[in-house]
Amino acid sequence: MTIARHVIVTGTVQGVFFRAWTKQQAEALGVCGWVRNLPNGSVEALVEGEEAAVAELVERMRSGPSGAAVASLEVTEAVASGATRFEVRH
Repeated sequence: MTIARHVIVTGTVQGVFFRAWTKQQAEALGVCGWVRNLPNGSVEALVEGEEAAVAELVERMRSGPSGAAVASLEVTEAVASGATRFEVRH
């Protein structure tokens, strides 16, 4: 069953390759969706796929790449968009 989650990550998450890292993690897990930087310095993502894979990606995003310092991660349920790949949005 496909599920979707909207994720907002705050902390030191811009300028540390968080988006590229998230894309790499998503592709490894078979998760689709997108990730982008927000003007307030946070990162936003919509992730969708099998429940276990989405949960694993969200869990990995709690730490992020080595240069990140995640202060908080807000996860809410979302409607799956039917995405077929994972992309970094600008």
